Amino acid sequence: MKTNWKAKLTSRKFWAAVAGFVAPLLLAFGVSESVVSEVTGIIMSGSTVIAYIIAEGMADSGKADTGGGESENI
Repeated sequence: MKTNWKAKLTSRKFWAAVAGFVAPLLLAFGVSESVVSEVTGIIMSGSTVIAYIIAEGMADSGKADTGGGESENI
């Protein structure tokens, strides 16, 4: 079975699951709650950037395939 990583990396559910796994793990190792909150925030912010980059790449790829795209006005 082949994993569709593009779909996984753009999924908010996937990133919520990652944050949901990491946060209690950090707490179990005695990391302070403030650090856990920061790490969770970084994971969710990073996921937003990753999803945006992949989505824009897919959109640009679709434009190239159809011959569409942005026209330059000079």
